Amino acid sequence: MTPILYHYSEEPDIRIFEPRVYASRSEDGPVVWALDAENAPMYLCPRDCPRVAYWSLPESTAEDIERFLGHTAARMVVAIESGWLDRMRTTTLYRYRMPTGEFEPDTAPGFYGAYLSRTTVRPLSVEPIPDLLAAHAAAGSELRITPSLWPLWDAVMQTTLHWSGVRLRNAAPRPEKQNL
Repeated sequence: MTPILYHYSEEPDIRIFEPRVYASRSEDGPVVWALDAENAPMYLCPRDCPRVAYWSLPESTAEDIERFLGHTAARMVVAIESGWLDRMRTTTLYRYRMPTGEFEPDTAPGFYGAYLSRTTVRPLSVEPIPDLLAAHAAAGSELRITPSLWPLWDAVMQTTLHWSGVRLRNAAPRPEKQNL
């Protein structure tokens, strides 16, 4: 059974979603993306906000889970740079509920909870999310604020956890000295 699917946007009035080619996944051709609720915290950020998210998988080692998740009750950690905190506080997102019958699971490695449609999609409903910090709290994710994502990104990429970097091209330049 397909879970409830969502698309997140800063646009409040999208009537139809037309398939389009995404630069980072041009091999897919034109698609409309949707995400299940379990993985939604990765997208509870302003659109262009760089972020690193990670969580455990069944194959994750106990050492990695303890090091990166052992001090939180959250299933997922989402980290953003402190330079984006004001935008996190002031951006309203819109959560579009999508019709599940028009989507298929994204089978690309590492795209947990993502779904694709190759046809035009009309959303079933739209709901504003005016407080992204509260949305993370309600989702049970841990939101971390850090001066730079790069030390965390470099460390988490070496683990058995699932990790995702979104809009990292918008991250602040790497610091000259990294303290892990």
